[in-house]
Amino acid sequence: MAKYLLLKHYRGAPAAVNDVPMDQWTPEEISAHLQFMNDFAARLEKTGEFVDGQALAPEGTWVRYDGEGRPPVTDGPFAETKDLIAGWMVIDVDSHERAVQLAGELSAAPGAGGKPIHEWLELRPFLSAPPTVPECDFHG
Repeated sequence: MAKYLLLKHYRGAPAAVNDVPMDQWTPEEISAHLQFMNDFAARLEKTGEFVDGQALAPEGTWVRYDGEGRPPVTDGPFAETKDLIAGWMVIDVDSHERAVQLAGELSAAPGAGGKPIHEWLELRPFLSAPPTVPECDFHG
């Protein structure tokens, strides 16, 4: 089994087919979208492929370490729009092909007018193990 992260972006991904921003959807359209997401996750729970998933708020804060004994530095609450992530889902599947298949299905969640969004999802595999460096003899 291999774990993959499916990322839903607010902005920054290529335009979806049904490219109406969620803040312009009716409450019924939002409910239908969330129900689709919940049903999708429930189906994957039954097959053992669902690990976790969450929707994220659009606001956030950048935080950075600023040295020993000093409080963290914060900036924001804003982010580059290309980096704004709407939510994520972690799946654990048998193959990359299965991960692509599931991402394609999730891309069809309903949006404005009840029509599928056909949004682009970012599919990222988990790093399974750091690469190993063969031992070298530098002593000639």
